[in-house]
Amino acid sequence: MILVFDLDDTLYPERSYVASGFAAVAAHLEQRHGWPADQTRAWLAQALERQGRGALFDRLLAEHGMAGRAAVRECVDVYRHHRPQIALAPQAERLLQRLPRHPYLVTDGHKVVQDLKVQALSLRPRLAHAYITHRYGLRHAKPSTHCFELIRRREGCAWSDMAYIGDNPAKDFVNLTPLGVHTVRVRTSEHARVVARPGYEALAVIDSLDELPGALPQAQWLP
Repeated sequence: MILVFDLDDTLYPERSYVASGFAAVAAHLEQRHGWPADQTRAWLAQALERQGRGALFDRLLAEHGMAGRAAVRECVDVYRHHRPQIALAPQAERLLQRLPRHPYLVTDGHKVVQDLKVQALSLRPRLAHAYITHRYGLRHAKPSTHCFELIRRREGCAWSDMAYIGDNPAKDFVNLTPLGVHTVRVRTSEHARVVARPGYEALAVIDSLDELPGALPQAQWLP
């Protein structure tokens, strides 16, 4: 079976990337403006918990009387281009060590950001290929099946020979399940308690990647 994984909140916890990005921005602002990095990092973390991700850097800069597009863009660039301090989830590491063949990756997001994550996690040597959907245009982001079709052609396999493991029922499975792909939702993220809309749920739902072998047919792909 050809295994295909999502990245964020499937193979590693995305909140660790956010924390790493906040630390990079805080260090940059300390160097540039003298603002204590620990305080900036704490402010960003608290603002995220209270209000979500929208316009965090705008609000931070406004607190210091520095509202403006250029200053916000500088923070966004630091966040996107920093070298992430992240690690695979333990269950992901265990699973990758057991696989007899390299899986694929299909992930949405800014192409530079996602590529830096793949590098930081040392995933590239462990993958058959990493497909970052935004490299092919936003129209090919999930739930588009474009990158999965590229994998199917590359492998010369049927849709039923493929499995996709992801975490977000809003986009990860809705167009793949009808094709015959074995879809598996892993509930390890902020989407864990989301009730999927009709037709959007995966064929199998698990709480850890340790449970994946039992969630798929043809489990002989594991020793």
